[in-house]
Amino acid sequence: MSPFIWILLILLAGAGCGFGGYVYRKQVTETKIGRTEEHARHLYDDAVRKADEYKKEKILEAKEEILKAKAENDRQKAENEKEMRERRAEVQRSENRILQREENLDKKSDSLDTRENNLNRRQEEIQKMQEAAEALTQKQEAELARIAGLTPEEARQMIVDRVQKEAFHDAAASVREIEAKAREEGEKKARDIIALAIQRCAADHVAESTVTVIALPNDDMKGRIIGREGRNIRALETATGVDFIIDDTPEAVIVSAFDPVRREVARLAVEHLIMDGRIHPARIEEMVEKARREVDAQIREAGESAVFETRQHGIHHELVKVLGRLKYRTSYGQNVLKHAIEVSHLAGLMAAEIGADVQLAKRAGLLHDIGKAVDHESDGTHVSLGADLARKYHESAEVIHCIMAHHNDVEPQTVEAVLVQAADAISAARPGARRESLENYIKRLEKLESIATSFDGVEKCYAIQSGREVRIMVKPDDITDEGTKVLAREVAKRIEKEMEYPGQIRINVIRETRATDYAK
Repeated sequence: MSPFIWILLILLAGAGCGFGGYVYRKQVTETKIGRTEEHARHLYDDAVRKADEYKKEKILEAKEEILKAKAENDRQKAENEKEMRERRAEVQRSENRILQREENLDKKSDSLDTRENNLNRRQEEIQKMQEAAEALTQKQEAELARIAGLTPEEARQMIVDRVQKEAFHDAAASVREIEAKAREEGEKKARDIIALAIQRCAADHVAESTVTVIALPNDDMKGRIIGREGRNIRALETATGVDFIIDDTPEAVIVSAFDPVRREVARLAVEHLIMDGRIHPARIEEMVEKARREVDAQIREAGESAVFETRQHGIHHELVKVLGRLKYRTSYGQNVLKHAIEVSHLAGLMAAEIGADVQLAKRAGLLHDIGKAVDHESDGTHVSLGADLARKYHESAEVIHCIMAHHNDVEPQTVEAVLVQAADAISAARPGARRESLENYIKRLEKLESIATSFDGVEKCYAIQSGREVRIMVKPDDITDEGTKVLAREVAKRIEKEMEYPGQIRINVIRETRATDYAK
């Protein structure tokens, strides 16, 4: 065959195959479309059915919610009605109470008006009775004055004088009886306790004085201390806060300052400068700082030593440091730190003898003069400053009371406070424990005698035993035996009020009547 025929046959065959494929694909496609439409109808029917079921469920739920809301609304309405009824009842009761109170007030008002009228009537009656009584009294007083020959003022003064005399006599007799009984019962026991305490606490020190004079190796050192145009001594005074007195005293410099700690710092600094040999402002500041550290260390060691010696552990460390400053404090020449340690021992020994609190007595005795360490820095007495320090560092109320009572700033309320008072007096009254200048000593004796002679009936007065005893001679015609007791008490109170003195002063009042006659 020709190629054209072959080509034609091939084209016809291809066209037939294409038509057959087309018919086959159409049949397959129609079949798939039918199945898809059927599946879609099934899905639609299922969706419609589920929608109807969901609609019915939601309708049922809505009906249930409506029923619940209606029931809740009914319940709330019932509760509101109940509450309204209760409130109406409460308001009604309140109104009833108010009405009842108004009725009661009206009744009380009427009663008060009645009582006021009665009182006014009685007051008028009483006024009339008083006027009648006064008239009768005046008439009786005039009649008595005519009979007695005395005016009312003279009769009244006579009665007052008689009552005062009797009361004076009774008071003096009571004082004598009380003192005699107390002396009989307590003097022996007190003497034994005090003697035992002093014997067991035999202190090996007497009066001390703070060193205020610095010894120099030679007089040339004075010029070096003064320095060119006084710059060294100005630097010393500025750094230490003291005054240096350089006079004609050979080989000595006097340090003057009210603060004993500053004075000690200045003394140590000058001694270090003398030993070092280099004296100029920079070196002075260095040595002063070194001396201050040394003094602080000595203060701390002195406080710790005092606490250890008295076995009073547990004291605040700042209070221990303040206690150590008493090493550089003196009172009438007596070292205050040693005095505090001695008072602590004495108070503890006496407390042990009478069954009191030993540790409380020793602790209060150790801290009783703590205020003297800061009395030059703050205003107030050493008693109030000491109580404030003890309160600041959490000491007990009993210790604070003992501190406040040891000079009778407050009345002693505990046995331990009385023991601290006694121990303080014992320590201060030791022979040689305290001293004072001759001028102050003479003034104190003169003051004692002037106080004693200021009382009526005193004939002579002598201050003896270095001012620890006042002996008063009275006129026997002016003062009775009972009056001597009262006079001694009044003189003692006057001395306590107007004077300051170490220890205690004894007042002896002597009354002597002499009768002289001659046999002929």
